[in-house]
Amino acid sequence: MIIDSHQHFWQYDSKKHEWIDDQMAIIRRDFLAEDLDKVFQENQIDGCVAVQADQTLAETDFLLELATENDFIKGIVGWVDLRAENIEGILQMYSSFSKLKGFRHVVQGELDPNFLLRPEFLRGIAALEKYNFTYDILIFPHQLGATLEFVKKFPKQKFVIDHIAKPYIKDGFYDGWATLMLAIGAQKNVYCKISGMTTEADYDSWSPEQIKPYFDLVLKAFGPDRLLFGSDWPVCLVAGNYTKTKDLVTQFIGHLTPEQQNAIMGQNAINFYNL
Repeated sequence: MIIDSHQHFWQYDSKKHEWIDDQMAIIRRDFLAEDLDKVFQENQIDGCVAVQADQTLAETDFLLELATENDFIKGIVGWVDLRAENIEGILQMYSSFSKLKGFRHVVQGELDPNFLLRPEFLRGIAALEKYNFTYDILIFPHQLGATLEFVKKFPKQKFVIDHIAKPYIKDGFYDGWATLMLAIGAQKNVYCKISGMTTEADYDSWSPEQIKPYFDLVLKAFGPDRLLFGSDWPVCLVAGNYTKTKDLVTQFIGHLTPEQQNAIMGQNAINFYNL
């Protein structure tokens, strides 16, 4: 079974989605379940995990509604304010939704490089395990140091790094990112999504050869049992299309055993998110 562990839906709003700049104009429109269903049929994808793109409870409810209406949406990564004083009650309420698997905060957008280590945020993360919720880590490379300290504080919590921590592939940034990713990968409760790689390279001129060292590093750091295929659709469309995005990953893992390939393309997502 092939599971896309990372994609988004939205009803485009120029203010809400102001992060979609002129270079990304191709995705300045609605992307909903009927759009993705067609793409999945063309690319032999069996299901997906839909991830929040907006930091509101309304976004979480929007994704849950889509998941209720569309069986191919196997899981949801929503948003709650993990810093809220009543976080326990919020998590208890959402725990009744079987397709809600975990949460994410757009940490990459926080000015404080140590945001993950703030006491009120740590309190919220500490409450997740009780309800078997996962946490997706969305960061830039300069936040990796704090991320390493962060994941060490919660050895039983299931974490996954989104988009291989968004290294600046376009600029050839590698060494500092690689050192910290190896250290984070040594924490056995942390997984990594091989997603969002083409959009960290040059949209128009990226090549598999340029991206391969980054993939090789995360394969070394996390191993084939803790890597998850993700498309980052529709964001991936700014640097190609869904088929190119999927083919890039299958090309990279082609030398692995069939069992390892199946794990990366679906089984690891099923295990991590309890789909």
